[in-house]
Formats: sequence, structure tokens, C-alpha cells
Amino acid sequence: MKKNNVILLLNGPNLNLLGTREPKIYGKITLSELTNKLIKISKKKNTILYHFQSNAEHELIDKIHKSKKMDIEYILINPGAFAHTSIALRDALLAINVPFFEIHISNIFSREKFRSHSWISDISHGIISGFGIDGYIWALKTAINILTNKKNSKLLKKI
Repeated sequence: MKKNNVILLLNGPNLNLLGTREPKIYGKITLSELTNKLIKISKKKNTILYHFQSNAEHELIDKIHKSKKMDIEYILINPGAFAHTSIALRDALLAINVPFFEIHISNIFSREKFRSHSWISDISHGIISGFGIDGYIWALKTAINILTNKKNSKLLKKI
């Protein structure tokens, strides 16, 4: 039987306020609605999706550290404002050696100058910024395709 893909979705500070926080920038969908939509996509694609949101940097770091024990194969992370401030988050992602995509709902490069630098962008496998919640869907589908192709490639090598 084919092994499920295992992906961790991390959301940083203030993302718990999706749907009510600056809806002109972040949209009207709640984090719960977004997560449910992503879980439905995951199930159809033989993927287990874990989700964690925190406003506390150390909790996100702890979850990243635990991802190896959870057999996480890919991380999707919207670090929120921590993208612009947290070297500790960067170090945690480097330490575990799990590929990840960085996601931002708004275009961080067209907003305030301080938002245009992210401490994790250069170590990510890709950045999706400015496409609303569609960015999460694209990141998820792309990560699933990468993992599935990687597993299919290993199966072919065994044959």
C-alpha cells in the first residue's frame, strides 16, 4: 500500500484573526475555513495534513523541532510578522532539514519597506506571496506533487 504524504502547515502570529483582521488585505475566510479546505484537498491526494497556529514564536519553533519525530516530509509556513524578525525561526528550519514553502497572503514586497525582507525566504524551496488564500492551495498541491513524484521515482528505481 502506498504511504501517505505527511505535511505540516504552520501559521504564525495574528493568522488566528483571519476573516476579521483587515479583510481588504487578508480576505474574509477564517483560518478554520481555510484549514478545512486544505484538509479536504489533502485527503483526496493521499496526504495527511497537520495544522498548527500560534502567536508565540517558541511554540512554532517547538513544533518545527518535533516535525522530524512526526515524520513530516514537507512544511508549509506562513510565519506572519516573524518572517521579518525571527532568526530563531530560521535556525529551527535549518536545523531539521525538512523542505518548506513560505506563504504570505498579501504581497510583502508591495507593502511597508520592513516587510520586504524575510529571514527565511532564502532557505525556502519557494515563496508564494500576494495571492490570498490561493497561495496556500498552490503550495499544498505543489508540495504533494513533489512528494508523490519523489516516491514514484524511488519505486521505479526498485523495479
